[in-house]
Amino acid sequence: MYQIIGTWKMSLDGVREAAELLRAGGSAGDAVEHAIVRVEDNPDYSSVGYGGLPDKDGHVMTDCAFMDGCSLRAGAAMSVENVANPIRLARKLCGRDTNWLLAGRGAEQAAVAFGLQMKDMRTEASMRKWQAERASIPEKLTAYTGHDTVCVLAVDDAGRMVAGTSTSGLFLKEPGRVGDSPVIGSGFYCDARFGAAAATGLGEDIMRGCLSYEIVSLMRRGASPADACREALSFLSARKLELREDAGSISVIALNPQGETGAATTLEIFPFAAGGPQGTGLLAVGKDAPNLRKVTEEEMAEQP
Repeated sequence: MYQIIGTWKMSLDGVREAAELLRAGGSAGDAVEHAIVRVEDNPDYSSVGYGGLPDKDGHVMTDCAFMDGCSLRAGAAMSVENVANPIRLARKLCGRDTNWLLAGRGAEQAAVAFGLQMKDMRTEASMRKWQAERASIPEKLTAYTGHDTVCVLAVDDAGRMVAGTSTSGLFLKEPGRVGDSPVIGSGFYCDARFGAAAATGLGEDIMRGCLSYEIVSLMRRGASPADACREALSFLSARKLELREDAGSISVIALNPQGETGAATTLEIFPFAAGGPQGTGLLAVGKDAPNLRKVTEEEMAEQP
């Protein structure tokens, strides 16, 4: 049974269209790419793709990943500039035996060799914000509210399963900073035998728990996607509290081969889109309300 799930309200339109591709017999890979490209191309989403907010030096540097759960092959790129659709670069890199994780100039050269579209990812709006705030960079950078990494997981009727991520990272980050999104096992993981998972939020915290691999590992041992998400995130949050740190800003999603979905968060509310034979809609969980529920119209209007 086909199913697709994506992080945040910003993924809703792409997930809806990708679910139609799956319904018509399309592949999980095409569905994930389509849903993420839809977000990358929209300059209104300042944490992904075109219009993403710049680093401290005024450059929009993107990270991305694509993983095929049937082969355990992945492709990823980090600190990439001027690639119009980073997810397409990650997909092109997926399947290589070596050189499938590229960074910086090498990743950009690969994109050109693949014939992918290149363009300046900065917009007037993103540069105005950078100009206004670059002189007062906060000591502690935080993840975005209502945006952040777009993560999409899908399984198709043939049993193929794919995970994909794309982000422009933290606003005003240090040049060269990389979060969890292109790091296998942390920002994403996919094994078609057991399930797929992905994470969004502060990458430095997510990497400390290798969250996506941990969630898939729990599903391998029989946990449902929802229980696996809650257990993995709860374990990391508890450890951080032991270290006298707050729980941070982290949300995770998961999908198993049967099309069951799950999510967990440290936030008051974490909305995500899901699409399958029963239709497409926006669901949510909260740190104090862990069960999946539909997002109300009032909450929908409040989400950026």
